[in-house]
Amino acid sequence: MSLGDDHDGQTRTRLPEGNTGDPYGAPRRSAGRSGRSLAVVVGVVAVLIAAIAFANRGNDTPTGSGSSPGGGPGAPAGAAPTAATGTRPVTGKNTVNGTLAAGFAHDEQGAQSAAANYAVALVSADILKPDRRGGIVRAMFAADTAGEMEAKLDKAYSKEFLGKLGLDARGNAASGMTYVSRTAPVGTKVTRYSAEAATVEVWCTGVFGTAGVSSTNPVTNDWFTMTLALRWTDGDWKVDSFSQKEGPAPVNTDRTASDADAIAKAVQEFGGFTYAR
Repeated sequence: MSLGDDHDGQTRTRLPEGNTGDPYGAPRRSAGRSGRSLAVVVGVVAVLIAAIAFANRGNDTPTGSGSSPGGGPGAPAGAAPTAATGTRPVTGKNTVNGTLAAGFAHDEQGAQSAAANYAVALVSADILKPDRRGGIVRAMFAADTAGEMEAKLDKAYSKEFLGKLGLDARGNAASGMTYVSRTAPVGTKVTRYSAEAATVEVWCTGVFGTAGVSSTNPVTNDWFTMTLALRWTDGDWKVDSFSQKEGPAPVNTDRTASDADAIAKAVQEFGGFTYAR
């Protein structure tokens, strides 16, 4: 499910495809191995582990405000090491909504953390609920853009649109059904940064659809990238605008899909995270 600045609200349902096997074509190996071959493999693995550990030494230093790993102040940061920066990701929760993280660091790491957390909220099940949408929008968008964005979302997520998802006018699923919209950021990338504004891309995966025996909109997986334009205002990173595009998507595995009850139970029992860079 996605909604960007220049797009009407849309959902995508991808029907299960036939199993095609492993496209990467890894050959099956013989069960029998000589002691010498096993020793060689163990030795190679040990060397790789040592090399990775050596390469990662010193790579977890956080990037300071106004700088980037790829150049001078204000230069695009590009992909940065995935090791923890050591910077505290957030200091509290927003007083407007009470559920979103707030108080992000005033640097690139803080902008990436803000973008990751905002991406999750923008495609959550709660954003479809009229009584919760306003609080979410006011919590993450800059004050001078929140009203306009709330109006756009209200128009996009109309009663007719919600009906196509199997939801009522309040964004609730029918009895015995559970609507699922859960997103997990895979990584973030800063493409523009200054002390006043930043543009961050968030690579995401997620599960979307309605879990239930008679559901016509089954829960499926999706991969997409959200681009968020952020502004430093009122002591925090806030959203000015956002857009979304498909992918990058990996090859699907042939793992057996869980039934509707298992999916619904997982959504109810597994909580979300506060995301950090």
